[in-house]
Amino acid sequence: MEQAPSVNRRLFQYARLYQRPILIALIMLVIAVSAELTGPFIAKRMIDKYIVGIEQTWYQMPTATDNTVPFRGHLYQRSDTVSKGQPHGKSVTLLQVGRSFYFVNRALPYTTDASVQGSTLTVRTGGTSSSQAIQTTALPLTPTELFRFYQPEIPRLWRLAFLYFGLLLISALFTYGQRYLLEVSANRILQRMRRDVFAQIHRLPVQYFDNTPAGKIVSRVTNDTEAIRDFYVTVLANIVSAVINMAGIYVALLILGVRLALICMLLVPILWAWVTLYRKYAVTVNQKIRTLLSDINAMINETIQGVPVIRAFNRQQRTLGEFDEVNEQFFTNQIRLLAVNSATGYNLAGALRNIFTIALLSFFGWRYFHLAGVISFGTLYAFVDYLNRLFQPVVNIVNQLANLEQARVSAGRVFELLDQPAIDVVDGTMPRYQGDVEFQDVSFSYDGHKEVLSGISFAAKHGQTVALVGHTGSGKSSIMNLLFRFYDPDKGQITIDGQDISSLPRQHVRRHMGIVLQDPFLFTGTIAGNVSLEDESVSRAAVNQALREVGAERLMGHIEKGWDEPVLEKGSTLSAGQRQLISFARALAFNPAILVLDEATSSIDTETETVIQDALEVLKRGRTTFIIAHRLSTVRNADLILVLDKGQIVERGTHEELMNLQGRYQQMYRLQQAGNAV
Repeated sequence: MEQAPSVNRRLFQYARLYQRPILIALIMLVIAVSAELTGPFIAKRMIDKYIVGIEQTWYQMPTATDNTVPFRGHLYQRSDTVSKGQPHGKSVTLLQVGRSFYFVNRALPYTTDASVQGSTLTVRTGGTSSSQAIQTTALPLTPTELFRFYQPEIPRLWRLAFLYFGLLLISALFTYGQRYLLEVSANRILQRMRRDVFAQIHRLPVQYFDNTPAGKIVSRVTNDTEAIRDFYVTVLANIVSAVINMAGIYVALLILGVRLALICMLLVPILWAWVTLYRKYAVTVNQKIRTLLSDINAMINETIQGVPVIRAFNRQQRTLGEFDEVNEQFFTNQIRLLAVNSATGYNLAGALRNIFTIALLSFFGWRYFHLAGVISFGTLYAFVDYLNRLFQPVVNIVNQLANLEQARVSAGRVFELLDQPAIDVVDGTMPRYQGDVEFQDVSFSYDGHKEVLSGISFAAKHGQTVALVGHTGSGKSSIMNLLFRFYDPDKGQITIDGQDISSLPRQHVRRHMGIVLQDPFLFTGTIAGNVSLEDESVSRAAVNQALREVGAERLMGHIEKGWDEPVLEKGSTLSAGQRQLISFARALAFNPAILVLDEATSSIDTETETVIQDALEVLKRGRTTFIIAHRLSTVRNADLILVLDKGQIVERGTHEELMNLQGRYQQMYRLQQAGNAV
């Protein structure tokens, strides 16, 4: 877990790219939370001031005002609305006993215990150990008379109700705004991250793809970045919102009462321990889940690529069994994580909320019955409301822990890909070189231990054709990999026109090279698009001319839409010969100085071979050509033939020279001729 701080830091570095809309969203969130959390204070005032407030002392008044209430021939006004120095008469009290209200023609102290027998009211004052009984006459109030005492407060209640509604509306609007901005910013971040990952794929050296299944790379670009999207869109928004909500609620609780707020503060260390324990267990499980998901993607990708082989050799059940094994492991780890989430999710939050609610009510009850600094019902309502609100962000945080850990694990995998040693793409161009190639005592190994090439030295002049022949594994393709700088040699030097290619940017070296593979790769698009590779420097006229020169019309002249015919992935709707001609035209259109033909005719049928051979002659004209071939009959006219065995050049010369040597080449040639004769 040493990489965790780095992962968090880099996630926030991406967030900083769009810090302005995120900052505006957070400001809007603070406004929304503040507006929403003001509600309980308004409710407290409505309860204490205008609903329960009628139980305060009332004064008999000499004249009528907006605040006076007529009752049985007299006018009364609440004491808290009487101005200082304003003349008034005797004091009276309104008191609720059970579900009824009574008018008492005298002032009474605050009481927690009152009873009525007939028209006699008995109240007790003081603590439970030293209470005193007071008896007085009480007049019961009818609903109409009671409503009359409430009537002066109704306009004020309406104003507070509208204020409450207005704050809720403000909160809703700003909540929408902050969510919209956060989600737009999150998608922008993910767009940038996917672009960086895709660009990194093009910068990675070829050996990375040799050692990493394509499905695992695809999983990082799709599944892992999608998990990171959840971090920015859902996790970050919910956690930030929850933290701001909790901070606002604690501020409100401190305003209402410091002691109770400190009791509720106990939730913070509990939540911290909760998150720490969850992460300690969940990180390992999430890492396993993401790894298994990559394995599943890699297996699916490999299966799709190998469907013909799987069916030809009846490996369906075997392949399904292998998939079931990985799928079962994925399911098992998902269940393990689900068990943890269920145990530490809403149920635990609900239990904590009930415990804190009981503690809060017990504290209020103790103070109420002991008259120790009596707390109003409005304050009690506000505390219970805030306590319930406090646990909503707690639940939000807990519910996002699983997504948070998945996102962090996925981010670690994405950043691991981004941190792979890569080759920067260099802009600019390089003048077309002549094409004189020389290998000087070149040695190379893929793993750094076992050499696949040893002491390779040869020279190819502009316009020459050099053939590389030998058994499988002799090093033919490795020489071409070094020439294209897919790899660099361990020893020796490779030069083009006398310049060491290791001193040149890879893109510049390859700019004037072309390659035709045994199984050419065609992209989804059109025939013309596959020739030009959508390169603006290759005009449509150059595409048409290249296709015409390689004789494509002889094999594809019947195609309905011509060179605009759609091509599916890998060119599956075209024959091998047609795909090969398109790859020839592609090489010709880019006019390379150096051309590599890697088994370009080995999979072509005899009828098509004549067209392909004619195309080859067109391709080789005026450029240095390297041919990798098993069929020795195709390289008889080469200017230089290199015979390789176990990474070394064992023979070299023209066809006639090598036949006269009566060595390995002659033996290979006669074996092939004998096989063809049979």
